[in-house]
Amino acid sequence: MQLELKAQVEALQPHIGRPPGLAVLMVGDNPASAAYVRNKERACARVGIASYGEHFAADTGQAELTQVIHRLNQDPNVDGILVQLPLPPHLNAEALLYEIAPKKDADGLHPINLGRLVRGEAGLRSCTPAGVMRLLTTYDVKLEGKQAVVLGRSILVGKPMALMLLEANATVTVAHSKTQNLAQLTQSADILVAAVGRPSYVTAEMVKSGAVVVDVGINRVEGPAGKARLVGDVDFANVEQKASLITPVPGGIGPMTVAMLLYNTVWSYSQGSKASYNS
Repeated sequence: MQLELKAQVEALQPHIGRPPGLAVLMVGDNPASAAYVRNKERACARVGIASYGEHFAADTGQAELTQVIHRLNQDPNVDGILVQLPLPPHLNAEALLYEIAPKKDADGLHPINLGRLVRGEAGLRSCTPAGVMRLLTTYDVKLEGKQAVVLGRSILVGKPMALMLLEANATVTVAHSKTQNLAQLTQSADILVAAVGRPSYVTAEMVKSGAVVVDVGINRVEGPAGKARLVGDVDFANVEQKASLITPVPGGIGPMTVAMLLYNTVWSYSQGSKASYNS
């Protein structure tokens, strides 16, 4: 996918007169966030996107970050803006996301972009669920008429994931912490997407034989000698024995999320100042 985006940038740049630009705002010194930002910057370089990363102290205030976002909204060299989550607890992440101009919302989380998803209109899509959809397409997973179960109802993954699957003509059920008879429900799924943030939560007994299992979870757990490692929401070793396809953690959906972030940035870049897209 990165090769496709690189070719698209090379074709557009002579007409637009500049490369696409992505601004990533990071607050504090979260090691995982720092690693994610470095990965995004390297991916941008491979595609030909200019990175405008800005790193702020952990005690940076809401007003200062809001002003930075407003400045980037007006910067003609910036096509995408991303606020790296999680933020320190004193900051209101949702309020900051609302300040990003919809046409520069690289994470696809602004209410206007989520509304376009609901209406089935073209627009920026939430990166992780869009990455899941791209992966399913790449592996020729048929969705029309299939039973899909999404574990999790967050605005970041669960809700947009359900909408995208529904748009692909799957029959979708969203499960959450209050769902009764959860294992019975998940056993009916042809496609099971886990996004609950609980390590190894989905066991083999919860999965139908031959199901496609997509693990969106990224959980840091302590291993031997106190060494941390990343695991997903799915008990991979055991579920792998039953699934027809399964995504690993790390290395599964994570790279697809970054790829869709680049895709969104290039999409905004290609739109330019079209009047049909709100500022």
